[in-house]
Amino acid sequence: MEPADLISRVESEGVEFINLHFTDILGTLKAVTVPARALGEACQRGVWFDGSSIEGFARIHESDMVLRPDLRTYAVLPWGPRQARLICDVCQPDGSPFPGDPRQVLRQGLARIAARGLTYFVGPELEFFLFRRNGEPRAEGAQLHPVPHDVVGYFDFSPKDLASEVRADIMRALAQLGMQPETAHHECAAAQHEIDIRYADALSAADNVMSVRQAVKAVAANYDLYATFMPKPLFGVAGSGMHVHQSFFDQADRNVFHDERSRYQLSPLALQFIAGQLAHARALAAVVAPTVNSYKRLTPGYEAPVYVCWARVNRSALMRVPSPSPGRPQSTRVELRCPDGSANPYLALAAMLAAGLDGIERGLEPPEPVEENVYQFEDTQLEQRCIARLPGSLSEALDALEQDEVILRALGEHVARAFIRAKRAEWEDYRIRISDWELQRYLETT
Repeated sequence: MEPADLISRVESEGVEFINLHFTDILGTLKAVTVPARALGEACQRGVWFDGSSIEGFARIHESDMVLRPDLRTYAVLPWGPRQARLICDVCQPDGSPFPGDPRQVLRQGLARIAARGLTYFVGPELEFFLFRRNGEPRAEGAQLHPVPHDVVGYFDFSPKDLASEVRADIMRALAQLGMQPETAHHECAAAQHEIDIRYADALSAADNVMSVRQAVKAVAANYDLYATFMPKPLFGVAGSGMHVHQSFFDQADRNVFHDERSRYQLSPLALQFIAGQLAHARALAAVVAPTVNSYKRLTPGYEAPVYVCWARVNRSALMRVPSPSPGRPQSTRVELRCPDGSANPYLALAAMLAAGLDGIERGLEPPEPVEENVYQFEDTQLEQRCIARLPGSLSEALDALEQDEVILRALGEHVARAFIRAKRAEWEDYRIRISDWELQRYLETT
């Protein structure tokens, strides 16, 4: 779309304000709002802002940044009267890409695969919880006790599923934002839901993840609910993940992960890609499951992966190969199951792509698939089959990341340094806090 065409569209749709969206290193959505009359100048010159207060962006003496709108991302916001959004790339004053912009990090990774004549397609499945608001202001430091919005379970279709209309409104909002929501359903736990978005090229998919988060929270607020993509908000029930389906397509629109003649219908390229992500899984975890809480989801018993292996139907495996639709080779894909909705989608996909490409470039071969329930394996079985564990904590994941040159290189020096610094601080803050569990266990017994 040319700027003149966009300006005409904005005028015809009666839009008064444009929200210029970008993302910080931790995956928090940020925005600068400009009046619609300033859109032409924003497209031509960009919009300057102070990046010194944005997590991981710039130091105080080098704070000037420029937002460059990506005109393809224009959409009218369903919940903002007469407001639209444009997703932006962050640039330095001289116009060059800012190395701390997560969207630019993903662009750099995609340039590597584009040089091979391939496109990285991904389809995210986002799980989240809907909780009731208690109606009372919460004092600073007071404990939160989430109250589930409903009491039904997996795929239930019931009058007790109070969120069916909420999900319908979310899908309507996503469609208005230019996405193609494929399915929405109730998940395993009470008040837990899933929205699946049609696969897209990785940059569009990462943009979509940011938009889904915003849409889900905005629609929930209209129902006096709050939505959370927190990986494990409730003890004793399933957590929320963001399973990511992945494939490569060539310039003739052929899925190069597909090979009709091979086992699992996977090409050698796909198997090497799997091997690469398995080889870097422990470091990858720090980027795709980047919070303290992420590792309370990655525990046995709730279909979340713990062990580094792959399979066709085994949902205890880290990577799964869903059955392709009959007669549709383009549906061949591999699914990574450890990411969650707290991840920065741009950094997550950049790291996932780098891991898979390393497997391709080194010609790695994956181990034999594991179709048994890995949760039931004894330690000796795990050792015999060389099955590693994912990190058990954010600290352990960061240790692995700091030793993985492939993932660090994919993030770039600026982002890697800022990301690790922020996450080490998060871990330290968690480590020294006193939890409810500690008070209940020790306060009166010691």
